[in-house]
Amino acid sequence: MPELSSRRRFVNGSGMPFRSLGSTGLRVSRLGLGLAALGRPAYINLGRSEDFGHHRSVADLQRRCYDMLDAAYAAGCRYVDAARSYGMAEAFLGTWLSDRKLPADAITIGSKWGYTYVAGWRLDASIHEVKDLSLATLRRQIAESRALLGGRLHLYQIHSATVESGVLDDIAVLRELDQLRSGGLVIGLTVTGPKQAEVIRRALRTTVDGRNPFQVVQATWNLLEVSAGPALADAKAEGWGVILKEALANGRLTDRAEGGQLPGLKTEAVARGTTVDALALAAALSQPWADVVLSGAVTAEQLTSNLKSIGLAREGVDWLALAEPAADYWGHRRGLAWQ
Repeated sequence: MPELSSRRRFVNGSGMPFRSLGSTGLRVSRLGLGLAALGRPAYINLGRSEDFGHHRSVADLQRRCYDMLDAAYAAGCRYVDAARSYGMAEAFLGTWLSDRKLPADAITIGSKWGYTYVAGWRLDASIHEVKDLSLATLRRQIAESRALLGGRLHLYQIHSATVESGVLDDIAVLRELDQLRSGGLVIGLTVTGPKQAEVIRRALRTTVDGRNPFQVVQATWNLLEVSAGPALADAKAEGWGVILKEALANGRLTDRAEGGQLPGLKTEAVARGTTVDALALAAALSQPWADVVLSGAVTAEQLTSNLKSIGLAREGVDWLALAEPAADYWGHRRGLAWQ
């Protein structure tokens, strides 16, 4: 792949705001690019078939991932989110970085361990990923991540820590994570499900050998699922970095929402001369404790629309009272089909 043209190199006038990721010292753009939907052929976002059609070979996805990384970098996005379970996301990111010959400090990269991609690039796979938060998985996957990303990996997170997983009680895992932190990695965790707030607060109290290994939390927060907000504010007050994922609720907070479920949000977006996705992302960016909000865009048009959220967040967004009970939200999410 050719090097970035001059117009795609970082320009301070891109308009993208930056901040420190909590007290970690990592510099991040307010809007980051998530690779969950770009590294594998199937995912649970609404409208995926419309976006990808039948063009889902490894080469097809690599080209698309490169195009999106190019576009996001040109727009000033300097945080990229990957995971071992996102198919070939880390591999694509690693080769893109090498091909583009970007400086070592050009982009802050976060990845995750704990799930293994097992679908074999099949759309009809009965199982797409398997969760295992054991010490053996951590050791295997950190080696895999480093082989693909080298020293460009900055943040490594437990992928979907839950109360039920017991990972926050696993002293061997916690000690290994603390050793990785001592070696220079920033350590974090991602949370999911209706007990996100409980897990965050549990993590805030977690120690191993007298130190908390965690410095960052990544959680689902969007206009439909706001339950983690107070716990995220607590994490921020403790100096942790806060990353928000699924700000568009896997497509439910876009114009693709089934049956026009959110007419009030659509009306508000039209009144502001913007799009539903931009308004939803702006609501997430407006949360005082949020450092980074992830865009899951897979087309240039989606990214362009998502980027409108930056200006809206500066204006301030009084988000609408759309929140669902957490159990209802996560029940709906569990029912989303891999497409």
